[in-house]
Amino acid sequence: MPEVRASDGVRIRYDDVGQGDTPLLFIPAWCSRRDVFRTLVPRCAERHRVLCVDLRGHGDSERGTGDFDSGTVLDDLLAVLRASGARRVVPVCIATAGYWAVDLHREWGPRRVPHLVLLDWLVTEPTPAFASLLRGLMSERWGRARDELLETWAHGVEHPDVLRTLRGDMREVPEEMWARAAREITASQARHGTPLRALAGLNPAPTTLHLYAQPDAQDYLEEQVAFSATHPWFHVMKLPAVSHLPSLEVPDLVAAGIEALVSGQRTTLRTGPDAQD
Repeated sequence: MPEVRASDGVRIRYDDVGQGDTPLLFIPAWCSRRDVFRTLVPRCAERHRVLCVDLRGHGDSERGTGDFDSGTVLDDLLAVLRASGARRVVPVCIATAGYWAVDLHREWGPRRVPHLVLLDWLVTEPTPAFASLLRGLMSERWGRARDELLETWAHGVEHPDVLRTLRGDMREVPEEMWARAAREITASQARHGTPLRALAGLNPAPTTLHLYAQPDAQDYLEEQVAFSATHPWFHVMKLPAVSHLPSLEVPDLVAAGIEALVSGQRTTLRTGPDAQD
């Protein structure tokens, strides 16, 4: 497995598969491993080079000593890109990992980061319940807050890979990482504002595709459609899935959406119940 030494010597490990001049950089969210992309990577690698990273302290990457923050993770991602020799990149991010995509665009600029792919990110104003959850993860009741979050995400889900991630992999993440995740997500929200506001602040903004399944609320979709009407570089597609991990649940649709964005070609996607058959 390829690895790169971060500035402090920590080993950051990643997959490097496929071929192409502009790789897709798959970035998992806090408290998850690159395994959340395991069914998506081979599909995308048929047409593109794919770099799929384990964040510092997650999966096969080392943690290092002492505390670290979102800025440290951004530096790690930049180290991976330098080691890869890539001159351009398309970040593909799950949930709040999208903040790193925004930061990568600011670091490298629009020519080197021409597109962003966001997967199931809460791109509008967070609810009071979500803010309360983040506070809970930074308190002595962190375990209860974590279980509440994961069981909410697991509600109604039958897909075995999704359940394995939620009830297996993510439950193994220690308290200090959950607290760090909550702290850094809170800090990113304070620094950037809502994801839509952060994206609108990029000048020029990259062509951005948001592929999501949850929340299954019409007003959430309508708010994004209204945003896209005044920001034509933003595109949204609601997927026929029940979980927050469409990369595992409907990888064919996610791969097709990514291909449509990167190629700039119109693609007809079947999104009915049998779309993955």
